[in-house]
Amino acid sequence: MREPVPSAGSGRVLAALVAGQLGLHSAMAGLRMAAPLQALGEGQSAWSVGLLLALFATAPVLTALHAGRLADRLGYHRPVHLAVVITVVGCLLALLSTFVTGPWQFALMCLAALAMGGGTNIGMLTIQRTAGVAARDSTERVRIFSWIGIAPSFSNVIGPVGAGFMIDAFGFRAAFVFLLLLPLATLVSARLVPRLDPAGEAPQVAGRTAWDLLRSPGLQRLLAVNWLLSTCWDVHTFAVPVLGHQRGFSASTIGLILGTFTLSVTGVRLIIPWIAHRLREVTVLRSAMLGTGVVFALYPLAPNAWVMGSLAVLLGLTLGSVQPMVMSMLHTITPDQRHGEALALRSMAINASSTMMPLVFGATGTLVGAAALFWLVGGAVGAGSWLARRLAVAP
Repeated sequence: MREPVPSAGSGRVLAALVAGQLGLHSAMAGLRMAAPLQALGEGQSAWSVGLLLALFATAPVLTALHAGRLADRLGYHRPVHLAVVITVVGCLLALLSTFVTGPWQFALMCLAALAMGGGTNIGMLTIQRTAGVAARDSTERVRIFSWIGIAPSFSNVIGPVGAGFMIDAFGFRAAFVFLLLLPLATLVSARLVPRLDPAGEAPQVAGRTAWDLLRSPGLQRLLAVNWLLSTCWDVHTFAVPVLGHQRGFSASTIGLILGTFTLSVTGVRLIIPWIAHRLREVTVLRSAMLGTGVVFALYPLAPNAWVMGSLAVLLGLTLGSVQPMVMSMLHTITPDQRHGEALALRSMAINASSTMMPLVFGATGTLVGAAALFWLVGGAVGAGSWLARRLAVAP
């Protein structure tokens, strides 16, 4: 039975959910920027930095299912409080690393990365689940997830920029203290989310596992679509600097192209709530896949930075529209008492991909070049649009 939650579309509750994600994600984004800088400053190798960054995505892969079940069983407040505690511990470990040197410092930063990645993921899954079950219908879910989808964009500004200024002005120790304070905003905002009766555990069935959810009509196709489009984000982040370097673009120019993409993503998610009643999830997903395939085909042919920037805007429009639609459909096709588990499966797929695919991209880019990488992935996501079409007729 669906738990009796008030609409998350109300301004107060929605703002609290967005602020909750901002507090946690900003702290993680800031630490993800600061930790490699500290490691490089201490003479660590590039391989060590890569390992450090991979650990931020490793914890979510390992803990997502437990986090999803926790959200299903306990509701909002207790899992979010646990998420805040774990992220604060991560910041404390990073702070402690500034008092030691050598291998101990790197080991503490690795533990901090694991804690920060795991804690943030617990909070994110809980917030997403609460937003989904509190929506009255699919249109409101699309609106809500569009607003919540804006939080990572702002988090990637608040955390890294704030930490960067603190490092330049006062050093890493002050930066980690600053990051330590950000999750406390999540605690404050949680007070504005009504205390609700949790959904409780799903009925026990002998031999059933989380993987049985993949038998839900359309879920495998939806996760495949989500994975293809998520891979396009990683390709863009990886290949644009490589392609820009080959074209002789300056670092600031490459940064502006990537920044233009982020602004476009934010812009489309600001627009979607106002037109959600006119959108069909399947149509948007299929259009996004076809549009992304076209943009990827054109990227290597761009003659200058202005054209690449224009393509980045178009790519932001296509990829930025995806998350609200996927999240809405995910809640529609899975049982109410297993939304957290379904979100966890999605999180595991995305984080595992983010951990492994950069290595694949590096090897592929070395063999065939950045241009061919764009064409390969663009062709795959364009051809995969039939999966999105079949979602409309899922059995």
